[in-house]
Amino acid sequence: MEIQIKDNKIYAPLKEKWLVLKPEEEVRQTYICRLVDYYGYSLSQMAQEMQVNNSQRGQGMARADIVIWRNEQDKLDSKTPLIVVECKAENVTIRQADYFQGYNYAGWAGADFFVTTNLKETRIFKVDKSKMPKELDEIADIPKADIANDRKKIQEILKQTREFTREEFTRLLMTCHNIIRNNDKLSPEAAFDEISKILFIKIRYERQNSKTQIFSLDTFKKDRDTYNKYRPKDGPVFYQFLFQQTKDEFKNDNLFEATETIRIREDSFEKIVKELEVYNLSITSDDVKGIAFEKFLGKTFRGELGQFFTPRTIVNFMTEVLDPVEGELICDPCCGSGGFLIKAFEYVREKIENELSEHKRKLKNQLYPDDYESLSEDQKEEIDEKITETFAKMNYEIDLSNPNGRLRNLSYNCIFGTDANPRMARTAKMNMIMHGDGHGGVHHHDGLLNVNGIWENRFDVILTNPPFGQRVSKDMKINEADRFTDQDKIKAYREHYGKDYDNALRQVNDNIGKPFWSLYETGKMSGGLTEVMFIERCINLLKPGGRMGIVLPEGVLNTGKLQKVREYIEGKAKILLIVSIPQDVFIASGATVKPSLIFFKKFTDEERQQFDNAAYKSGIEVRAHHKTEKEELVKKIEAKGKKSPTAEEKKQLKAQLKRLEDRMANEIVARTKELFDYEIPIAEVKYAGISTTGASISDELPEVCKEFTAYRQAHKLWDNTTNKVSYRKDDRGNLYREVVLPNGEVQEMELEYQKGDS
Repeated sequence: MEIQIKDNKIYAPLKEKWLVLKPEEEVRQTYICRLVDYYGYSLSQMAQEMQVNNSQRGQGMARADIVIWRNEQDKLDSKTPLIVVECKAENVTIRQADYFQGYNYAGWAGADFFVTTNLKETRIFKVDKSKMPKELDEIADIPKADIANDRKKIQEILKQTREFTREEFTRLLMTCHNIIRNNDKLSPEAAFDEISKILFIKIRYERQNSKTQIFSLDTFKKDRDTYNKYRPKDGPVFYQFLFQQTKDEFKNDNLFEATETIRIREDSFEKIVKELEVYNLSITSDDVKGIAFEKFLGKTFRGELGQFFTPRTIVNFMTEVLDPVEGELICDPCCGSGGFLIKAFEYVREKIENELSEHKRKLKNQLYPDDYESLSEDQKEEIDEKITETFAKMNYEIDLSNPNGRLRNLSYNCIFGTDANPRMARTAKMNMIMHGDGHGGVHHHDGLLNVNGIWENRFDVILTNPPFGQRVSKDMKINEADRFTDQDKIKAYREHYGKDYDNALRQVNDNIGKPFWSLYETGKMSGGLTEVMFIERCINLLKPGGRMGIVLPEGVLNTGKLQKVREYIEGKAKILLIVSIPQDVFIASGATVKPSLIFFKKFTDEERQQFDNAAYKSGIEVRAHHKTEKEELVKKIEAKGKKSPTAEEKKQLKAQLKRLEDRMANEIVARTKELFDYEIPIAEVKYAGISTTGASISDELPEVCKEFTAYRQAHKLWDNTTNKVSYRKDDRGNLYREVVLPNGEVQEMELEYQKGDS
């Protein structure tokens, strides 16, 4: 079945007439083709823009875009349909408010399935007609036409919920992984790399071929036959050609090396394509493919690379404690597989979506007149179209393709991370793409050194789990390999960041040949312990008043050898919260150290001054108290003539003076703490949601988070109020976003469907 377009009109076979070509109409007719070609439904068992029953004011636009019956006779007999489809323009990101709207239509019509699609993303839900749910129950797919009348098979499809699909998808990825290990004899990590390549070939193909929809084995073979007819003599075999296209598509993301190829045999490739063809990765929801990919990661890398994985219960807790908001810059300088960055991205994205849904609700109430139900159908349709247009513009706010959108800003300008392991940096990018995005600021780079967007005094929030127990050797030097030399990217970053970028590069460029320790005061204090140097690195990265959560071994808090380190930290930041968690939590990923979760807030300028004043006053008090004692010792050491001490006596006097000075230093620290005093909440949990085997158990962390949130709000531990966003329509119906900055400045932007097309 082919789409017919001419003279700015599109043919609608279900209406048997030509309609004005609008983006949403093109999506609808394309999806009708998909229903015919892929699912096997006939036009005679479908209808377009069917009115569904409703009695609520403000729901008059309840005309379902596409309705599908089990068979033609059910349609003729006006029986309840099987499927209701809600279509959105391709440049519109579908959000939860739209799910509920269409779900209501499906419920009123009595359908079993509800589909919402913009072709790039398709979400499918089962309909519980007995209630209006608070959460929609997403499933894997709709039935094909040949089983539409088979009640038993329909029930089986309705049971394939998101949770079921996640587990199935995870098992499927492991099956693919085993195919490579058995057929091609690659290591687990190398086999994972090959799976990742195929996943991204599939994602790219399904994004660009909305009508074909699935990258199946049949599709692969047909396309290969066509390719081979025209393949140059020196051209790559087809599956390598597909990978080359995929590398080109993602070349700006540094996912693959330019010389990288697929390192498995073609028959292995075909077997994996066959296994994966039950899923369309361009339409599978982020929390299905993302969590499945995460579980697959854990199973693949457990052991050798286990230290890179922080359990999800810990990630969720730490993110919720720090409560990042829209507009804040977030970083993880030891990002591993990207768990903290993914959660932070999802956490802020959800806030934006919830806020936008509330604005939609308010605008909807404003735009529907009180006498709506008494209006003619044409008048109702005019109002409905205005609301649909308004919602489309608001949805475009959270479309990643919108260069001025809120989600684009979050994804491209607010999320940053580094990892020194090239495989893990690449995996973090892939993982983030699977979860919805935010991968652009992730780099393969030493987390202790500056790189694009990651430098001192820049971040509002840092979440990290640095490597434990490793040491940066004293003779390790900063060398030419650490210097960033990509001139094209340097030029782009310089244009984006200005002089701050050049200043950031000086951390490396001005210190070539010098020891790593020279960059960090805590290097010498700790003998180069990585977790200690990363505490200093994170504090340096934070803006004044910025906050961080870090996973640390408990020894950092109570080992006498690190007393100087603790004093250094307490002179830079306030401790917000300490949570002791059971050792069991990290055993599943190979760690044996008992960990703590520690939250800091870097001093604001005012707190910096208060601390310095307290330290200065303490120094005066302590030195005055010990002045006579110290002077007498110095006098005895420096005495001449008959009172001159022997060599042994002088040695003992100097040791005595050293002990006095150490005691004075400790007293200054103690007195400073008395003068700069604040409460430090401490919690100890026995259960943190994960057992030694990685199984889910009870979790006390959410309750700790709830209590701490109430505490920090009551004590105003930080103010994370950022831009206040609202929406308004003018007299001509144009929609504007108004942003009130923290300094009171108001910025306004007229919303558009897409750049240059209002």
